[in-house]
Amino acid sequence: MTIAEMNFFQRMLYILERYGGSLAKGAATTMAIALICTFLGCVIGFAVGLVQTTEPHKNSGKIRRALLVAVKAVLTAYVEVFRGTPMMLQAAFIYYGASQLFGINLGMWSAAIIIVSINTGAYMAETVRGGILSVDPGQREGARAIGMSHFQTMLFVILPQALRNIMPQIGNNLIINIKDTCVLSIIGTVELFFTFKSISGALYTYFEAATVTMIIYFILTFACSRILRAIENKMDGPASFDLATNDTLAFTSGLTRYNDKTGGTH
Repeated sequence: MTIAEMNFFQRMLYILERYGGSLAKGAATTMAIALICTFLGCVIGFAVGLVQTTEPHKNSGKIRRALLVAVKAVLTAYVEVFRGTPMMLQAAFIYYGASQLFGINLGMWSAAIIIVSINTGAYMAETVRGGILSVDPGQREGARAIGMSHFQTMLFVILPQALRNIMPQIGNNLIINIKDTCVLSIIGTVELFFTFKSISGALYTYFEAATVTMIIYFILTFACSRILRAIENKMDGPASFDLATNDTLAFTSGLTRYNDKTGGTH
């Protein structure tokens, strides 16, 4: 039986049987790029977000204040440019621009990681900035009152609280990166979408190949979203807990959070 004589489901099975290995490799490449770039993007975003929320000390000199303002301006421009332009154009600009302007020939992996990480970092920078600003200012004032430096305040007081607030957005960026790696096909990165184009071009089965590829993308994103949701629930802690106190008169057992998972108040 030729492929033209097969029905829709038979052609899907034929694609899986003949190109299953290629689709699996493409999916593995997509996941690897998404995971690595989400991590690196978070590192970039945290660094940029911390600088953007840093205020000059009252005893800082004019040069130090001017330097901080200049750095913030450069970082703001970076965030606005990469959030305001399509990643497909960014990929072409960085990949071909690095070769033409600087003579740097980026490999497939290097180009993919640089492009997606920088793009993710721009979005994460705004997320981190918002997460830091969402923490009660009294937390920062209390930390400074007991003698903590700005770095210690951010590391031990502000960021642990901000991390829980921005955890959903980190998960969203991972899901987005799994899907958006398809734009890397413009520079020849052999990921899942590139594999789809190769299969559909070879067999002229665009609908069937697209259906199979969409199912694979959905499996990847759904699995990641479930895992991330479990991590968020783990970070919330148990509904009932014991207070850590040395006061023997305090009632500490069986306490429940103000707003538990059932939506009730206690």
